[in-house]
Order: sequence, then structure tokens, then C-alpha cells
Amino acid sequence: MSGASPAERLAEVRAGIARAAKLAGRGVDEVRLIAVSKTYPAEAIVPLIDAGQRAFGENRVQEAQDKWPDLRRSHPDVELHLIGQLQSNKAEEAAALFDCIHSVDRPSLVSALAKAMERSGRRPDCFVQVNIGDEPQKGGCPVADLPALLDHCRSSALPVRGLMCIPPAGVEPAPYFALLATLARRHDVGALSMGMSADYETAVMIGATHVRVGTALFGERS
Repeated sequence: MSGASPAERLAEVRAGIARAAKLAGRGVDEVRLIAVSKTYPAEAIVPLIDAGQRAFGENRVQEAQDKWPDLRRSHPDVELHLIGQLQSNKAEEAAALFDCIHSVDRPSLVSALAKAMERSGRRPDCFVQVNIGDEPQKGGCPVADLPALLDHCRSSALPVRGLMCIPPAGVEPAPYFALLATLARRHDVGALSMGMSADYETAVMIGATHVRVGTALFGERS
């Protein structure tokens, strides 16, 4: 949709989610659209807020700290999701700023977040990120280590809502989404953060509860 307005892009993505949900026999309200606003300035974000979008995703704590306090003062009902890798030494800042953290992937981060939440009293929802394609360059917990990491989350009283993944690039994503859905059922976690601009409809058909869409809403990044 090159040349389309932000409102038109948002309507197109929402229509895609609705189409996929209907095919899967799901309600469209079962899927949360996260607009991935990383690298985009406030002036690119406000038109989507004005068009009704209320959940946004950022990759870096520092960028979100620079950009979102003013935006949230004027739009206090907006949710902010951290979808990028999180260093343990940024756990306190992340817990203070974000409503949901999608990249919990190691015991040291679980411990840091649990302490930060205890100190601050804020308890953002968390997703455990799974390295679903076993790719060494990507973050995420290895599939074999997932049971132990979830046990650590539960013993630390971390509010784990579900699992998150990013399938390998350039291959059919459906088997990876299906594996994540199987792991979520096996370990009794309900939500699935999966699917991006190129494959969010596939993800919705396989059970995604949160899709992270950037390019289809904002256009290609320079």
C-alpha cells in the first residue's frame, strides 16, 4: 500500500487479521496488533494513534525513553511493548516503562526483572522468547531449555503470559509457529507473540494472540 495514509494502512492490516481469524474460527478480538514503531519518530506514530491504534512496540529501552514519555502524557491509554533484546542491567528501566516485555530469554534476566518489579511495584506482562529455529545469531531460549526457564520464571513470580518467537528468515514460517503453539500448550502458557508484516495472517491462523507489525503500518525503513 505505497502512498496509503496511516489510517488506510491500519485498516488493511486489521482486515488481514480479521480475515485470518475468521478462517481459523477465531474472534478478531483474540488478536492484539502491536505496531512496531522502532526507529520512527513521534510524528510518524501520532497518525496511527489518531486512527485508533493503541499498542506499540519498541526494540530498545533508550529509544523508548527518549520518545514515549511525551507521547504517553498526551495519549495515556497507549500500551508500550518491548520486543527487542533486553540487557539485565536495563531491567529496572524496562519494568518502569513498558507494559509488556516479549524478550525474556535467560535466567539472569528473569532474576533481574523479578527484583525490578518487586522494587517498583509495576508488573508488566512477560513473554518467554524461544529461539525457535536454533539460530546462534538470535536471542531466545533454546527449545530444550524452555522447561527449566519457565520453572525459574514461576519460582520468581514473574508474570509470564506466553511465548514469543521470530522464525528464520526466508523459509516457510508456519511450522515454526505451529511448534511454538505446541510448546505453549505443553507448558500451559496461553498467549503467543508471533507473526510480523510478511506473515501475520499465517500466525493468526495458527493461534497468535499478539502480532508485531511494522513495515505494513509504517512503510519500509530507510
